[in-house]
Formats: sequence, structure tokens, C-alpha cells
Amino acid sequence: MPRTPPQGTAGDMTETRGARVIRFIERHCLVPEGELVGRPMELAPFQKRFILEVYDNPHGTRRALLSMARKNAKTTLIAMLVLAHLIGPEAKQNSQIVSGGLTRGQAALVFDLAVKCVRLNPRLARLVHIVDSLKRMKGLALNTEYRALSAQAGAAHGLSPLVAILDEIGQIDGESSPFIEAITTAQGAYARPLLFGISTSARSDASMFSIWLDDAKRTRDPSIVVHEYRAADGCAVDDPTAWAAANPALGLFRDAGDLAKAAERAKRLPSEEAAFRNLYLNQRIALESLFIAPALWQGNDGAPELAVMRANSSAIGLDLSARGDLTAAVIAARDEETDGGAVHLLPFVFTPLGTIGERSRRDRAPYEQWARDGYMVAVPGDVIEYDYVAAYLARELEALGLEPAVVAFDRWRIKEFQRSAMDCGFAGSADWQAIPQTYSGMSPRLEAFESLLLQRRLRHGGHPLLTMAAANAVTKLDPAGNRILNKERGRRRIDPLVAAVMAAFAVYDGAGQAFDAEAWIA
Repeated sequence: MPRTPPQGTAGDMTETRGARVIRFIERHCLVPEGELVGRPMELAPFQKRFILEVYDNPHGTRRALLSMARKNAKTTLIAMLVLAHLIGPEAKQNSQIVSGGLTRGQAALVFDLAVKCVRLNPRLARLVHIVDSLKRMKGLALNTEYRALSAQAGAAHGLSPLVAILDEIGQIDGESSPFIEAITTAQGAYARPLLFGISTSARSDASMFSIWLDDAKRTRDPSIVVHEYRAADGCAVDDPTAWAAANPALGLFRDAGDLAKAAERAKRLPSEEAAFRNLYLNQRIALESLFIAPALWQGNDGAPELAVMRANSSAIGLDLSARGDLTAAVIAARDEETDGGAVHLLPFVFTPLGTIGERSRRDRAPYEQWARDGYMVAVPGDVIEYDYVAAYLARELEALGLEPAVVAFDRWRIKEFQRSAMDCGFAGSADWQAIPQTYSGMSPRLEAFESLLLQRRLRHGGHPLLTMAAANAVTKLDPAGNRILNKERGRRRIDPLVAAVMAAFAVYDGAGQAFDAEAWIA
């Protein structure tokens, strides 16, 4: 007969859930490998803080996100949490636990560590049936089951996990992933499922893990626990303070000598600096050249104010794109009295409702969620109908009390849109200005937009579609050094940013210094 899971005596029920998890790990789990193999596990203070906040959250934790640099024992912590839910104090009758990795090798790491821990302790070994070939374990006392899944195997469907623990999801290149979606939707059978995301930082604001982190911070959802350890943007690679900020295990089980060697190499070889900043300093550093540095964009995320936009002259940037893609209209107004002349941005982004799911998967962006949250307008039908877009904008502008003086537009399909605008009275008194999407047409506008960002004179409010576009945009140079925005990342959308750049330039007064790359680098 299987024995009762090692959850302690009845008197232990006076402890909090988090305290019981910690006690289970430190009392029953042994270090699975390395120099201390076989010794009792001793959790680091940062690990205990994370566990306590997750399990003792008075609001109930629905999602727990932990981000830190590599080699800070993320995978070991995941393995211990798996065991706490399989045979420890969090075990629930007939429940499923899954851990997910992008590759078979990555998924196997969590499973292998958990198995080693079980086999090192004879008491735990009697409580678990292990199937190595399938990467599964079963808790015998409560009929719990754990599976290690990989995106490569495509085995995430048909499950109903109460607890899902995702490893290194910062590597997901895009706003969503079919593998992660399969796991998260499979948890819908439970009223209070628990999802962990534990990873080194993604390289872009538009990546899924970054979106999760930023959304949690913006909404302050009490059911989401976030612990993010990262070095300050712009720090030196050889700054020990920066190392400590991104590596909470430094001085415990994270070797400072290894960090110092990697930093020295990154400093000596600039081509390796981006990888060092991402992996060792936990910074969002894209490996390609972006138009807008993530830190610069985040430094301008103040909320736009309608009172300011009503009191000052405004302009609309209009990027129609193709009828099956995104159409973006961004209103810009400059505060002429206060706030240093800041330019406030209010975006409207349209997409066809009939194909929104298909294009969410194609663009790897959560369009359906954004539409539900009011950040995107889902136009009825399978294509963008300009009659609908023009009428919608006319109604919204009237309701908001805004009357733009300028409509700055890309010529793509503009004649069709202008006919719709004329029929519904949209921007009838505005000055319609065609903006060539050429080096000469866009370069001064990009320079002005950068100048606003550098001087912290832009207010975009962290709008997710603008943020997605800013994270996706790269520039292309001509021999004279002029630039255009280039959709170099294929399926990724930058339409809202194109509209914002055109609108901002229409109200830009050029006050302050022009964009100075050397000043920004300094």
C-alpha cells in the first residue's frame, strides 16, 4: 500500500501554504546533482519569498512569473514545485501537473531533476511510480500525475492540468504560442488553476513573456505574482551591482567568477554584448537593430490626457494597409502650455472580426484578447470595410470632443477611404496630407519621433498595439543615411507606429534638441 505523502502532522496545518511548501522541500528533497548532491535542499531567500507570495496570496494566485538571469537554479526550483504538487502539501486528489519546455531536451531537464530528487530519498521513492520513457510520474497516494511536455512533441492537447509550470518561455519569439495556448486553455476546467512562468528575459517587448510581465505590472492584477530580477538599462557589463540585480543567487550558488569571465568577454567582443545582457543581466536586448530601444519606449509610457488633446490642435496619422490586415489611426496632440510640450497619442487599430483568430495565430499576437479589452476594434466581416472605419472614427472623435486639423496618410487605398470619409463626414474640414513612404518622406519624421522619445516628450500610455509595433520596427538606411521603417521581421505588424510617427510630426514643433545618438548612448 502506498504511504501518505510526507506533508507533516496535523499540527502543521497551522502553517501557511507557503510555509508548508518550503518545509516539504527543505525536509524531504535532496540536492539532485552538483557538488552538494544528496544533501538536504536549502532554499535561498529569494526562492522562499517567491514561494510565500505565490501560495499565501490572500487574493489567490492565478499566475506566477519569475524572471532572472541564467544559472540561478530556475529549473531546480521548477522540479521542487512539481514534487510539492505531486506528493507534497499541494497534492490534490486525481490532479494533473505539467511542466513545459520548447524542446524535448529542455522539457527533460525538469523531469530528470525531479526524478533524481525522488530516487535519492527512499521515502519519496516509495510514493512515486516513474515512467522514464514517457517522462511521467504518478503520485501513488492521491493518484496525482505529472508529465513533462515539449513544444516539439506537440503533446499538450487532451490534458487538464491543475498546475502548469513553464520553463524558459522567454525564448518564445512572438506574442503567443500554440503550445502555450494549448496548456493554458487546458486549465479552463478548474476554477483556480495555477500557472508558473519561470524564465530569463525575452529579447523584445513584443515577445509573449514580456507581454505577460508588462501586463501584470500595468494592471496590478492581485492574482498575478511577479518577481523580476534585472540589471538597470544602460549599465556597464562589468558592473558588479548590475550582476547582483539580475542574479539573486549570486554568492550562494551562482558563481561570481563565471559571471566576471563572461562580462570580460562581452566587453572585449562587442558582438557578444547583446547576448550577455540578455542571458546574464536579464535585459530585453534584441539581437537585431531596432528603431526604438525598449528602455526609451518604456520611458515615455505616461498616459495621454483627453483634456490636453481637446484644448490643443490635433492631427491624425492614417495607415490603411491591406484590407485583411491592420488599419491604424493615431491621434496626436501637443500640450502647448505645460508638461514640456509633450505629444499625447491616442490610437485606434482595426482588424476584421471574421478572421481575427486566424490572424492572431499568423501574427502571433493576442488580437482577440486586445479586442475584448478595448484596445482593438474588430470590424464585422472578413475584410476591413472603410465605411465602417470612417464612421467609427467620426463617432468617436465627436464623442471625445476632438476635431483634428490634419490627416497625415499613406497613399495606400486612400481614395477608397476618402470616399467613405466624405459620406459620413469624417475629418471634412481637415487638411489631408499625403506622406510618401520613402526615405525623403519618412526620415525627418523618424528623427522628430526619436527626438520626442529622447526628451521624454511622448505619452503613449503603454498601449499594447503601439508597444508591439515599436518592438517590431527596424529601420533601413539609404546611402545618404536617410531612413524608412522596414518590416524586416516578416509577419510582424508596425502599422500603428507608422500612423503615430506621421501624426506626431504633424504637431511637432521642433522645440528642444534634435535627436542626438551620442547623447542617448551616454
